Amino acid sequence: MTKPRSYQTEAFIIRKTKLGEADRILTLYTPHLGKIQGFAKGVRRPKSKLSGHLELLTHSQVTLARGKNIDTIIGSQTINGFLPLKSDLGLASYALYIIELVNQFTAEHVEDKSLFDLLIETMNWLCLDGNRDLLLRYFELHLLSKVGYRPQLEHCVLCQISLKSSTGYFCPSAGGILCPVCSRSRSSSYPVSINGLEVLRLLQKDILNAPGNLNINDSLSVELERIMKRYIKFLLEKDIKSAAWLEVLKLQSRKSRLSLL
Repeated sequence: MTKPRSYQTEAFIIRKTKLGEADRILTLYTPHLGKIQGFAKGVRRPKSKLSGHLELLTHSQVTLARGKNIDTIIGSQTINGFLPLKSDLGLASYALYIIELVNQFTAEHVEDKSLFDLLIETMNWLCLDGNRDLLLRYFELHLLSKVGYRPQLEHCVLCQISLKSSTGYFCPSAGGILCPVCSRSRSSSYPVSINGLEVLRLLQKDILNAPGNLNINDSLSVELERIMKRYIKFLLEKDIKSAAWLEVLKLQSRKSRLSLL
């Protein structure tokens, strides 16, 4: 059966690339088509009717016409513009980190509606008050689970001993936690506190209505960030570019808070 010449899909814009003087190639994450690319002709022109609906971090209904090499976006209507994320530099840095993760960990044309729902849900939570660093950890853990890299946090990866109430050692190359004995054979493992393990396990479970509402101290927050940063770097074999900008903005925020004390 011949496919229709055009089709519609919900999409979240996760990347944009300039093309020529006025065009763009957009990377869209969709609920039923996975990650796709679309050619947006003339979208950078001031009078373009599509430009406002195809900005980064926008949830839109998009109409595309099938092409030989790449489909062309011929229509778009905003579902949620997530304006708080675009009007606050700090919030934008969190959101850009999230979409870079999605882009790096997904292949094109692989459907995963649950990941699309997680992305939209996380952006909604990000617009609310709460612990946004903890929200990032929640997103990271659930993204990794959906793409096949769920870290083992309950038992030692090597000997399978339960680590319910003891300090563990996270080993990126092993894909999770090691007990104190097994960690001696892995030089790349590093200690994780009991509280750190408990928070990671809680975030990994699908029982939280709003992960950003959990309260943890700054030192524990830093510990969790380091664990996930090292694991993600091992998996991708490179750093997430937007993470550096996020860290700079967070450092500036800490300095501002300290200056007010």
